Amino acid sequence: MAIVSPSTDCLALLTFLICLLRCCEAGYDVGVYNPIILIPGISCPNLEARLTDAYVPSLPHCGALKGKGWFSLWNNTSDLVRHNYVSCFEEQMCLVYDSALKDYRNLPGVETHVPDFGSAHGFTSKNLDSSRKGFCMTRVLEELQLLGYRDGDTLFGAPYDPRHAPPLPGQPSQVFSDYFARFKVLVEHASKKNQDKLVILVAHSFGGMATLKFINWTPITWRKKFIKHLVLISPTLPGGFMEALTNLASGPKPLVVPTIPRLSLRPMWRTFASALLFLPSSPVFGHMPLVITKNKNYSAYDYKDLLPAIGLKTEVVERVLSMKLRVDAPMVPTTYLNGVGVQTPEQAVYWDGNFNVAPKNVYGDGDGVMNLVSVLALVNDLHRQQQANIHFKFVKIVNTTHSNIVVQEHSLKKIMYEILEANR
Repeated sequence: MAIVSPSTDCLALLTFLICLLRCCEAGYDVGVYNPIILIPGISCPNLEARLTDAYVPSLPHCGALKGKGWFSLWNNTSDLVRHNYVSCFEEQMCLVYDSALKDYRNLPGVETHVPDFGSAHGFTSKNLDSSRKGFCMTRVLEELQLLGYRDGDTLFGAPYDPRHAPPLPGQPSQVFSDYFARFKVLVEHASKKNQDKLVILVAHSFGGMATLKFINWTPITWRKKFIKHLVLISPTLPGGFMEALTNLASGPKPLVVPTIPRLSLRPMWRTFASALLFLPSSPVFGHMPLVITKNKNYSAYDYKDLLPAIGLKTEVVERVLSMKLRVDAPMVPTTYLNGVGVQTPEQAVYWDGNFNVAPKNVYGDGDGVMNLVSVLALVNDLHRQQQANIHFKFVKIVNTTHSNIVVQEHSLKKIMYEILEANR
């Protein structure tokens, strides 16, 4: 396993230029680049809704768009307050758990889909909130275009419904199963369109974990035929991370939906399968207190008590306790980049036991969202593929946050260097 920790922007620029020189010396041009598919973080995919006659709005104005076709629901949340649509947004985004199917569905009368699947512009469009556009891989897209990549030709995108989660043992996900099937067809299409060249997958945050699960879902023979390299950029972690727990307890941070208070979003957030998936796990976090109150401390072994205490219903608690998120090494050449050296919430103090307020945090190391202990656990899991002589490289980027890793110049240069190296 190679662990790389360049410490200066000068070194990053030098390595980037060296890689470009090598590509030029090797006679690279856009005709020989491998096709790339981008998979973004959880707040980036666009989501459109359509309201049918079966929809019964809780407020009269929430039904104003009934029968008027598809409209943007998730990709431009800055309009929600201005148009007095916050309550409607929360209602129409909610999922309902079907205990018979053990799966999630929309509210009756609400239909949703992810537009522009296959296009890298499906999550970097002008309609996206300016506060989110930067960390939705816009800069990565721009750099790839400077190298000659073209959307729909050598560059593609695989956005997903951010509310759902990949299927787990005993917990199916029809939405993600359909997504994986479309993803597989997209990979095959990208390869065929480029003279059967293997495909490079570049994935950030939740997109990274979704892509790992997608690769695990495919047969080994298929991976060898179609996947050249996997570039993971700060993926959400199977060992969990502390922010996932505080988002569930007190509502998601403003970064997810910047214009709406987190407490207002909490009921909606708790209906998402994706919100329940990444709680800190006991194998990674052990008995360390995660939530501290004056009456009781809770570790990852205490979810049976903690989850009801924060207000989750019994059936949701049972569902969370049964979740077993496991990711096997993808068995394709893989590069994993993650920020370190940033204060990252490691423990949450709700001293009075009031989960309706944001906690006071105790900090450890990580990228501001992903805890270093969980990052290293994933590194250890992915490293196992080296036993089969399959490339794995871990790149630490000092003082780089989870979102800014795809924005800041020094980290962006490292990402582009690794993408170019994957093309070699």
